[in-house]
Amino acid sequence: MALSQADVLAGIKEIVEEVAGIPAASIEMDKNFTDDLDVDSLSMVEVVVAAEERFGVKIPDDQVSELVTVGDAVNFIVKASA
Repeated sequence: MALSQADVLAGIKEIVEEVAGIPAASIEMDKNFTDDLDVDSLSMVEVVVAAEERFGVKIPDDQVSELVTVGDAVNFIVKASA
């Protein structure tokens, strides 16, 4: 079953809030994980693992570096779930 962008965004917000302590209200599609949300590389690995478990998708290691913004991650997961 394909996931909606809204569902994935809501899940990513929860994950980033839990992993990095960033308030969900400040997590938006155009936010850069590193620059805007201060998610370091170790935290990003945690975000990816949690997203894989939550959404039942696989995010290959070589793709993680391409997930620069929240929107990049949301769109990747939506496509991977289709």
